[in-house]
Amino acid sequence: MYIDIYDTSSITGSVKDLKPLEIFLVSGSEDEIIWDELVSAHHYLGHERIIGKRVKYLTLYGERPVAALSFHSAILKIECRDEFIGWSGRERKKYLDRVVDNNRFLILPWVHVKNLASHLLSRTLKRLPRDWKEIYGSEPLLVETFVDLSRYEGTCYQAANWIYVGETKGFSRKGRDYHYHGNKKGVYLYPLKDNYKSILGLKPKEPRTLHKLTGREKQMILSVTNWDPSLFQRIGLNPQEIKSLGPMLIKFHDGFKDCFSHIGQIRHGLIFLKGLLSNIKRKSLEPIALEISGQDEVRLLQHFFKKGKWDDEKMLTEYQLQLSELIAAPEGMVTLDGSAFPKKGKESVGVARQYCGVLGKRENCQVGVFIGYTSQKGYALLDSQLYIPEIWFSDEYAERRERCDLPHDIKFMTKPQIATKLLTQTTPKGGFPTRWLGCDSEFGSNHEFLDSIADEYYYFADQKANTLVWLSWPEVGVPPYKGRGRRPTKKRALTEPIKLEDIAKDPSRNWQTVVLGEGAKGPIVAEILCLRVVTSREELPHDEVWLYIRKYKNGRIKYSFSNAPADIEREELDRAALMRWPIEQCFENAKDHLGMDEYEHRSWQAWHRHMLYVFLAMLFLLKVQYRFTDKDPVLTLPQAKSLVQAALSGDDSRLVKIIRTVKYRLKRNYEAYRSHRKKKQALLQ
Repeated sequence: MYIDIYDTSSITGSVKDLKPLEIFLVSGSEDEIIWDELVSAHHYLGHERIIGKRVKYLTLYGERPVAALSFHSAILKIECRDEFIGWSGRERKKYLDRVVDNNRFLILPWVHVKNLASHLLSRTLKRLPRDWKEIYGSEPLLVETFVDLSRYEGTCYQAANWIYVGETKGFSRKGRDYHYHGNKKGVYLYPLKDNYKSILGLKPKEPRTLHKLTGREKQMILSVTNWDPSLFQRIGLNPQEIKSLGPMLIKFHDGFKDCFSHIGQIRHGLIFLKGLLSNIKRKSLEPIALEISGQDEVRLLQHFFKKGKWDDEKMLTEYQLQLSELIAAPEGMVTLDGSAFPKKGKESVGVARQYCGVLGKRENCQVGVFIGYTSQKGYALLDSQLYIPEIWFSDEYAERRERCDLPHDIKFMTKPQIATKLLTQTTPKGGFPTRWLGCDSEFGSNHEFLDSIADEYYYFADQKANTLVWLSWPEVGVPPYKGRGRRPTKKRALTEPIKLEDIAKDPSRNWQTVVLGEGAKGPIVAEILCLRVVTSREELPHDEVWLYIRKYKNGRIKYSFSNAPADIEREELDRAALMRWPIEQCFENAKDHLGMDEYEHRSWQAWHRHMLYVFLAMLFLLKVQYRFTDKDPVLTLPQAKSLVQAALSGDDSRLVKIIRTVKYRLKRNYEAYRSHRKKKQALLQ
C-alpha cells in the first residue's frame, strides 16, 4: 500500500470526520520501516530496535499516517503491577507471557483531533489478542503501559478505561544490576478479559495472622530524608513563578465558562473566587464585592448566587473531573460526614435547634452532609447537600420555604438518606476508584445505611461507645419463664451483649502500639485493639464484623466497625483508619481559610453554590500545591493560599516578603516535625 509521509498539513475535526480510519499491522512487513522512521522522528523516546516479541500498528487516514502504536513483551518485575494482579514470583514467571507492554504510542504532531488517542487505544486493543496469538501462539490477558508523569498525565489511558495502579520505583536495569535514575512513571493496566485471574489460576491470598510491628518495620516506616536547602530552587519558588499564579487562576476559572449563560457571570464568579482566596477578614458576599469590585457589585453577586441562570450541576461535574485527575487512585476511600454552621437568625433555609458538632451541644444551626474522597495521592470534598429538618416541612414553615426558595420536590430526608443519595450521584461516574467507605457514628450507627452499602464497599464506620456486641456468636432461643408476667414467645440471644466501652476497659485485652502513618508532627501513633465481634440487632445477633478500637495519647478513644473480610491484614485496617480523618481536615481548611462558614445566604440554591465555589477554591490551591512539587506536594494549603494572595496583590515587595516567609515556615515546620519524630521514635524503640 502507498503511505504518504511527506504531507504534514494539519488534520483537524472530530473522530467521526476521519473516514476511512484504518489500523494496519506492519511489524514484519515492508511498511515497518515507515513506522520506525515516524517514531524515530516524532516520539520523545525515539526508536530503538525492540528485542523479543513485538507487534507494531500504523493508523492511516486515507494514505496519510496519523498514529503509531507498538506492543512488546511485558517488563519482568513491577511491584505495583504485581500487587494488583496478586501473583507470586513463581506465578509471574509462569504467566508473564500473557501480559504485553504498550511501549510506544504516538499521535503525529500535525494531527489535532479530540478523543482520537483513546479511540485508537480502544480499537487497537480489540484486535491485539488475535494478532498476538496468531504470531506468538498465546493470547494476552492484560496490557500494561508506563506514563512519564513529568511530561504527561495519562489522560488518554484514563479515557480509554485503563486502571492506574501506582508508580515505578525509579530504577532501570543495566546488565544484572539495577540503577536508580529517579524518573518514576505511572503504571496503567488494561484487562483484556474480566476473568483473567481465574484463567491464570490465581487463588486468593492465604489468611494472615494479625501481628505487631517489629522493630525493623518501625525503622522502615520512620525513615525520612534530611532537609535539603536546594528544595526551593528545585520546586521553582521564585517571583516569576509566583506571578504566574494570577493568570493561572483566570485560566482555571475560564475552564468552567461553559457553565455560564453570559460573560458577566464569568466575571461575578471570578470576583467571588478571588475573594475566597484573599485575606479579607470575612468572606461573605458584601465584603468580597466591596473589596474587589465596589458597591455596585454587591447586588449583582447576590443575584448571581440566588437567582442567576447558570448551570451549577455542570460545574460540579467538571470540578469532579478535574479533581479525579489529581487524586484518584486505586483502593481509595469515599468518606461521609456532617458539618454544622451556627446561625443566630431563624430565616435561613434549614436553620433549626439541633446538635451542632462545632459547639458540642444543641444550638441554632444549619447542617450540611458532605461526601469526600481520600487516596494515597490526596483528599478533597466531592459534593454536599443541606439537611432540612422535618419541622421545615410543616404548614407553619410554608412561608419560610417560599422565602428561601426551597424547591417543591425536596422532601424530608434523614442524613443517612442524603448520604446514600450523594453516593448514588457521585460514585457511578467512575472517576474515583473506591474500595473503602468511611463515615462517622451518625451514619455508622444507622443499620439501614450500613446494610445498603455493605455489598459495594468495605466500610470503616465509627460507632458510639455504648454500642452493644457479643464477643462470640450467642445461642438464640426463647428465654425461660421467670414466673412473673407473660411467658416469653419471641426468640432472642440468651446471653447479654456488652458495650464497646467495656471491651476497651477490660485490662486483659492485648493492645498493640501501632504507627498508623506520618503526620505533620511525626509518626501518628495509637494503641490498637482489633478483634472480631457479633453485632446486635433487635436483641438478636446480626453479623460478624471487625471491631477496631484506637486509643490516642490524649486519652481519646474511637470505635469503628468494618465488614472487611475476616482474613484481611491488620495493616489494611490501619490504613483505612488513617483515611477516615482527612474529611475533617477538609472542613478545617475550608472554614479557617476559605470562608466555608462565613456565608450570609438564606436560599437553598445560594447555599449550595457557595459550597461549590469553596470546592473550586480548594481545587485551585491543590493545583498550586502540585505545581510547586518536588515528587510530592511540599506546600501546605495556607502556604499555597498566601502565594496566591501575593500574586493577586501585584506588589513586588510583598511578593518577595511572602516567598521569604513561606521558605522560613517550610524549614521551621520540617525542624519541628523532626523534633516530634525523634521523641516518638525513642518511645517506639
